[in-house]
Amino acid sequence: MRRDGFVLRENQGVLFFRCTAFENLEGFRHAFSTRHGRVPGMGLSSLNLGYSKWDSPERVTRNRKCFLSALKLEDTHLATLHQVHSDRVHIIGDLAGEWNQPEGDALITGLHGITLAVQTADCIPILIADPIKKVIAAVHSGWRGILARVLSKTVLAMQSAFETRPSDLLVAVGPGIQACCFQVGPEVAQLFSEQYGNGSLIMPVPGIPDKYLLDMERALEIQCTEAGIDPENCYSSGACTRCNPDQFFSYRAEGTRTGRMMAVICRSPDKT
Repeated sequence: MRRDGFVLRENQGVLFFRCTAFENLEGFRHAFSTRHGRVPGMGLSSLNLGYSKWDSPERVTRNRKCFLSALKLEDTHLATLHQVHSDRVHIIGDLAGEWNQPEGDALITGLHGITLAVQTADCIPILIADPIKKVIAAVHSGWRGILARVLSKTVLAMQSAFETRPSDLLVAVGPGIQACCFQVGPEVAQLFSEQYGNGSLIMPVPGIPDKYLLDMERALEIQCTEAGIDPENCYSSGACTRCNPDQFFSYRAEGTRTGRMMAVICRSPDKT
């Protein structure tokens, strides 16, 4: 994956990353949040975007409004999932009824005005854009979802529902835990060896028996190649959430009281 396409942006006191290839697309908006944002009335605040027991719902709702406002997406419908580390893909064909946040880990739509969002705190967020068919997708990929090939299945769903051609797709892989920090046990290492072969995905942790470093991003890169996506159209931030808890929320670094970031993408009528 290319490592030359991500930039840090700021608007209204909110810091977020963007992929420059996506910024150049007509009619698309996107962003990968960080943990920082200046919330009105609260100053520089921890921009937790996930509802949890330790944070107040009112504060999270305000944080989400500030984040969407910074992206000029405040008038869109925010579509999220009850993420369950699966390969379930949902296609939003209309919003005639209420969105009930179904269980799953990937969203697709061709509609205007719907902001697709996935939440992460070490898992890897992926945004996909088809500039020809005007279709977008957002994918949440932890190790279980990657093992189940959630990215590959999202691309297949886009092909089936919208006649997307993989060669037309742009893929942006946001901040997540990298191979330098993601330790797994022998059972998980064996599962990935069976799926992908040993290759460069798994490396023993020096000095720690039965611990391995797993390169989830490399597995996603393999899925992109298998799906027929041009490697030149695949971009990665390369940022490790575990290594940079000052900039990102990280479950591995902070435990259960960490916040959640969002990766969002939306079709809009004007240029991003």
